[in-house]
Amino acid sequence: MREEFLHYIWQFQKFEKAQLKTVSGELLEIYHPGTLNDQSGPDFFAAKLKIGDQLWAGNVEIHLKSSDWYSHTHQTDTNYDSVILHVVYEHDLDIFRKDESIIPSLVLKEKIQPEVQQNYLQLLEKDHNWINCEKFFPDFNEFDIESWLTRLYIERLEGKTQLIFDLLKQSKNDWESVLFKLLAKNFGLNKNGDAFLNLASTIDFEVIRKLSKSQFQLEAVLLGHAGLLEKDVEDNYFKALKNEYKYLQNKFKIGSPIQLRPVFFRLRPDNFPTIRLVQLAAVFAKSSALFGILAKAQTKADIYKIFKIEVPKFWKTHYNFSSSHHPRQKKLTRSFIDLVIINTVVPMQYAFAKRSLNENEYYLDLIAELSPEKNTVIQHFQQLKPKLFNNAMHSQALLQLKRMYCDENKCLTCALGAKFIKGKY
Repeated sequence: MREEFLHYIWQFQKFEKAQLKTVSGELLEIYHPGTLNDQSGPDFFAAKLKIGDQLWAGNVEIHLKSSDWYSHTHQTDTNYDSVILHVVYEHDLDIFRKDESIIPSLVLKEKIQPEVQQNYLQLLEKDHNWINCEKFFPDFNEFDIESWLTRLYIERLEGKTQLIFDLLKQSKNDWESVLFKLLAKNFGLNKNGDAFLNLASTIDFEVIRKLSKSQFQLEAVLLGHAGLLEKDVEDNYFKALKNEYKYLQNKFKIGSPIQLRPVFFRLRPDNFPTIRLVQLAAVFAKSSALFGILAKAQTKADIYKIFKIEVPKFWKTHYNFSSSHHPRQKKLTRSFIDLVIINTVVPMQYAFAKRSLNENEYYLDLIAELSPEKNTVIQHFQQLKPKLFNNAMHSQALLQLKRMYCDENKCLTCALGAKFIKGKY
């Protein structure tokens, strides 16, 4: 038994309420259980109760045992002075206020609906290998899963938009500047995302705007500011880039190269920071007003056209400045652009719609056009429910489900877990 289960039982009143009495024998009527508090302090705020002949408005605290009040040292915390009812699974001790009056207690042990408690305990059995409900997941209603995944995806988007709104504040609501930073972060992928974001955040976007007609100059600024032009290399293209960077650094008063340097270690050559920065330069050489275009893009085909770029001749035979290879195009692959859509385009569209109070939800159609990502989390869910998860909205939502609910054992706040506990799945 866990305390969070009692929170669920109290919040949704999943217990027998006829002729409720406190431990001292007073009749108890519940007009409102209060609002769940996920911060410090009592578990439920602003409850409305009638105990005996007295109406009460105040807070409710919940414990497995009455004595937990003292083991949690609530008696010394003034936040608990307004508690009007102590809800417990078992009563083993009377609890007193500072004025030595007893805090009324309600015992739930014999009041909880047996099937609800049994279903909850089934979820907590230790015979699962991956997630608590894996034995029951194949039987979940597909409509319920679809509805919950849509809500989870919006929840995941909400998390991603926090960075966007923070960047907007820093850039004085310049959406183009924010897009540059977010694209840079996502071009860096997991290994170099933070370094690329730092890079983009320490270059005034006005510089990018002014250099947008010269792919070579953009390349020099990005590679130079990343600290990738500091060594002495006997190559004419390298020397030209280095000289151009020094010139532009002085002209636009660009600061010293970033301290958080991008890494090459354990990266496939196509993901080397040199290649990704060169490709990023090519994107902004194509247009420095990308946000206005991407904000209106409604299909993946539209976005594929926007990110159709060419790298300079030098980079078709190089991954770095030290060695060459047979010519390769090194265009942005569709799978890479799909990641850009998932992690940059759709969150930007969602944030813009939210900020501008635009009710259009075509970003949902856009994400649903993409194939689901391939990783072990998605593979596990696909094994539990074959053929159901077939687009990127599903896979993004499943990642949110696994990380924020399954891994945290938050079955009670999961729509699927709650339905299972109610026996209505």
